[in-house]
Amino acid sequence: MVADADSITTPRVPLNNTRVLQAAIELADRTGIESLTMRNLAQELNVEAMSLYYHVANKEALLDGLVDSLVTEIEAERGGFEVEAEEAEWLSTMRSLILTARTVMLRHPWGPRVIESRTTTTPTLLRYFNTLLGIMIEGGFSNDLGHHAMHALGSRALGFSQELFEPDDTDQGGENAEALLAALVPQLPYLVGMLADVVHDDPDTTLGWCDDQTEFEFGLDLLLSGLETRRANQ
Repeated sequence: MVADADSITTPRVPLNNTRVLQAAIELADRTGIESLTMRNLAQELNVEAMSLYYHVANKEALLDGLVDSLVTEIEAERGGFEVEAEEAEWLSTMRSLILTARTVMLRHPWGPRVIESRTTTTPTLLRYFNTLLGIMIEGGFSNDLGHHAMHALGSRALGFSQELFEPDDTDQGGENAEALLAALVPQLPYLVGMLADVVHDDPDTTLGWCDDQTEFEFGLDLLLSGLETRRANQ
């Protein structure tokens, strides 16, 4: 006897931490990080919201897990976090790793915002920073210069630049903010001239208002060149 097709049910895939995080990434990629709530994630997985708490303790733990997932993706993209002792190659190795991180952030534009919101450093993220430092130490950096370098790189080490400000900040003040900005224009000739002349016209390589690929690589190369000068003269 052949079973009726309507009576055949697809086996439910067991819920686990990996599946929860993958669904969260897909939801954030598709609809934005703002839509990532425990309730929406449960609907994405077709489970009860309470089921999620067996795998992620709360929303903060979920976001920590997303950071780990992003860094794991960087690791996979690079082919591992191993450090080779080749002094002459430290700069190109570091640049390649950071641009790999940039590729992952462009794939998941919500990533920088989540990373900036974290108050703890996950084990996977610590491994990433250990790799960055290892590249420099094996490349001839002292521990002191490596420490300075990590501070100087800041968020750029993870593939994005923190914005000085964004024009949308003025929206919080409504018409009063716009009027204030208009009144200030005559007093800001250099800023007005720069903004009129500079255009970021490649949205596919942009993370934020002014963090596009050209600006990111300009700042990264400037920092790495300066660090190489310091390394050679230490």
